[in-house]
Amino acid sequence: MVNLLQRELLKWNNFIRLNPKQSQAYVRRGMVKFKLARVEASIRDFDRAEQLDPSITPYLWQRGLSYYYAQRFAEGAQQFELDLSVNSQDVEETVWRYLCLARLQGVEKARHSLLPVKNDRRLVMRWVYDLYADNCTPEQVLDVGNQEGQIGNFYSHFYLGLYYEAEGDSESSRHYISQAVSKYSWDDYMWYLAVVHKKLRGWS
Repeated sequence: MVNLLQRELLKWNNFIRLNPKQSQAYVRRGMVKFKLARVEASIRDFDRAEQLDPSITPYLWQRGLSYYYAQRFAEGAQQFELDLSVNSQDVEETVWRYLCLARLQGVEKARHSLLPVKNDRRLVMRWVYDLYADNCTPEQVLDVGNQEGQIGNFYSHFYLGLYYEAEGDSESSRHYISQAVSKYSWDDYMWYLAVVHKKLRGWS
């Protein structure tokens, strides 16, 4: 996997060398750097993309994720608030804002400031939202995820792991995120994010 990502990084390095003003190229390269757990380097690329095209600021959800892992939680919360201004139907944006605020202010304050989300088409994510809002149980989230197959299982396990991280239960967090990585892998940025999470937490 690392060799494939290194080749992808080389591709974007070469592209940017020839096209230094292409903002989306920096976004793509930043995503590859994040997958390689080069978190601060990814933020620099996202920042460069924003400098080249300020209109993309509310679409830089990837930077919000990088902010979380760089422990820049206030900036992460702000990024996700901006994201929600253009994508109010995505549970993940408000959950990541919650996760940032939980690290800054504690779980209770984060829960009280959980922003409303309507019409996320993914049933499992609607239940994830209810979990973070304290309106359902972890077992219910896992059941719904199982009904939605591989991807549903990934999301239920991954966001349950993040939920437990916010709660300070590192063993449960490790269990569910490790399961998301090993049992429900798929070629998606969020799966790579789970891999990075595991690596940065030192979970071999």
